[in-house]
Amino acid sequence: MVRKIDRKIILEDGQEYYGYGFGADKETICEIVFNTSMAGYQEILSDPSYTYQAVVMTYPLIGNYGMADDDYETEHPSVGAMIVREYNDHPSNFRSTATLGEVMKRWEIPGVWGVDTRKLTRSIRDLGSRKVMITGVETETGEALKRLREYEIPADAVSKVSCPQVRVFPAEHEKFRVAAIDCGMKKSMIDSMNRRGLTVTVVPWNTTAEAIEDMRPDGIFVSNGPGDPADVPQTIETVRRLIGEYPMFGVCLGHQIISLACGAKTYKLKFGHRGGNHPVKDLATGKIEITSQNHSYAVDEKSLEGTRLVATHINLLDCTVEGVRCEADRVFSVQYHPESAPGPRDSEYLFDRFEAMMEGEGNDA
Repeated sequence: MVRKIDRKIILEDGQEYYGYGFGADKETICEIVFNTSMAGYQEILSDPSYTYQAVVMTYPLIGNYGMADDDYETEHPSVGAMIVREYNDHPSNFRSTATLGEVMKRWEIPGVWGVDTRKLTRSIRDLGSRKVMITGVETETGEALKRLREYEIPADAVSKVSCPQVRVFPAEHEKFRVAAIDCGMKKSMIDSMNRRGLTVTVVPWNTTAEAIEDMRPDGIFVSNGPGDPADVPQTIETVRRLIGEYPMFGVCLGHQIISLACGAKTYKLKFGHRGGNHPVKDLATGKIEITSQNHSYAVDEKSLEGTRLVATHINLLDCTVEGVRCEADRVFSVQYHPESAPGPRDSEYLFDRFEAMMEGEGNDA
């Protein structure tokens, strides 16, 4: 029996793509982006940073190893949608406990397969990330475009995915205690710190500086997360008040928040960085690392002038800022993901540097 095409992808510029639905059977509007990772679709699906985004996977075969209970990056996946070339609903993996489609249906995440993802990705690279509607084939294009023009992507992504209350993740052999500001933090970041003897107290994104100080932490971690960093002024103000008081480490959105708190500026990239193959150069050592990335915004290098921050890393693909630091304030941050998941682990040593800062050995990131 030949399956009929039943789903349609409509971009706000009028482009249309047709395919077959999997996961949740629902209509949605979100921002379309692409990810170049060759593996790790489960971690991508469960990364809170993809909230309100439809992810086009450039690797053609998705779903073939199923979903494993231990590999989720959050308890409640919030990605907007997933678009793939070929979807495998019969995984072969002894760790698999569910198919990708079953998990997407459970969390009300729509998917489309059978799409020419190479052509779609080129469109995103040429014209940039933009709004997209995933709907049924019967939806009239003119009406869909009208709704796309009128729709605004919500600016509440961080509050949607941040923890609702304080949670403690104890290390087996505690060395230090870290207060982690949760802007949409991945589980792998907590795991990376726990393995180093860091007990992590995760606090909501809008927690005040006074409340964090009352916890008497040894260090502050500012997490990754979705959306525009300018949408979380409360977090920026909290970080501004804590800088210089404690060793501080930020990743991805946390890197942007720290930069804004120090007086720098951010801007939106044409189509962002998403994948596990981004080369980043350490300006101090000349060493090049292959990194895992997922972000739409970047720090304006010129805006660092006049702040206490200096750039420490650059992206070799487009020369965007990939890291900053201020030795005097014991603060550093990177735009990429040192915990990987998915991706290479070239940069996981940065968690060791954070630990060293709390030991009083300084910041040489």
